[in-house]
Amino acid sequence: MKKIIASIILAIILILGINKITDIIFYVEKPEKSLQVASISTTTTTETTSTSSITGSVEIMALLASASVANGEKVFKKCAACHSIAKGKGNKIGPALFGVLGRQAGSLVDYKYSKAMIAHGKPWTFEEMNSFLTKPKDWVKGTKMSFAGLKNAKDRAAVILYMNENTNSPLPLQ
Repeated sequence: MKKIIASIILAIILILGINKITDIIFYVEKPEKSLQVASISTTTTTETTSTSSITGSVEIMALLASASVANGEKVFKKCAACHSIAKGKGNKIGPALFGVLGRQAGSLVDYKYSKAMIAHGKPWTFEEMNSFLTKPKDWVKGTKMSFAGLKNAKDRAAVILYMNENTNSPLPLQ
């Protein structure tokens, strides 16, 4: 009987001890703002998006002018695990990207897009692709694309230029 009681007490001490240790190791600060304040600030940022998209348009066009297709091909290797870009290649985990620029988002017939991507439905322009590749989950909320994004603007421009080369009708770089 003593062994059973001792093992129960030891199990309780272990559980409580592990709980305290994990709280110390995985400490997370509580947010400074409440959820209501955060949602108000989100609406303010969406109102300024149109101004930032104009400057983003100028920025991506300048970056495309200095980008190289060869560098884009290297950076695209991060995408190649889920996407094919060669003409006639089928879909992988993600949709085939041959001719993606100029095409409507979520429009390939033989690929099952997320509802969010179908609802997004905008054409893939240089600016739209640049914004999406920065952080896909933030640009199209609810997309099933789990890629974290390309933080480096020059890498994004190079990949976009590479994707623009892999099509039957490239978009003009003007």
